[in-house]
Amino acid sequence: MSSEGVNDGRRRFLTAATSAVGAAGAVGILVPFVGSWNPSAKAKAAGAPVKQDISKLEPGQMINVEWRGKPVYVLHRTPEQVEALASINDQLKDPESTIEGSQPAYVSGIARSIRPEILVIEGLCTHLGCAPKFRPEVGVAEFGGDNWLGGFFCPCHGSLFDLSGRVYAGVPASKNLIVPPYSFEGDNILVIGVDAEAA
Repeated sequence: MSSEGVNDGRRRFLTAATSAVGAAGAVGILVPFVGSWNPSAKAKAAGAPVKQDISKLEPGQMINVEWRGKPVYVLHRTPEQVEALASINDQLKDPESTIEGSQPAYVSGIARSIRPEILVIEGLCTHLGCAPKFRPEVGVAEFGGDNWLGGFFCPCHGSLFDLSGRVYAGVPASKNLIVPPYSFEGDNILVIGVDAEAA
């Protein structure tokens, strides 16, 4: 150690300068770290509502829309298809959709839709998440013959759903296909991801 005295002013300056540089470094490290906790623009967009023009969707026709990485089926049912829904209630596990979580509260009844002719359901089987196939043909022998009025068939394990996404009894799936939150803007714009009550 030198025989000279300690320069307290210089010591305070060096302590303050070192603390300031350390604090700036800590902020420089923490800002990107904390920022990484926020969802990315891609993640925000993935959860955003999806708008779909359904003006050209003909009766009996179905389209597939992607929302939050999941397929959503939009089916324009014919008046005959809507009318026939009640005739198979005795063949279904949950004909009135009373199991919670399978549809929003504003969607009720056997049509399970805001507008009887437009069905909006997630295209994922409630058994193990496979994608059921749209089978509108009536009377298909492998699906129950005369009791089959069209609907959805899951090829993975054989679950059957009617044209409202209601599950038939005696198949592996235990719940109806899920109705996502949705609403309409005007007559022809379907908004998937925004509740009708909030729209």
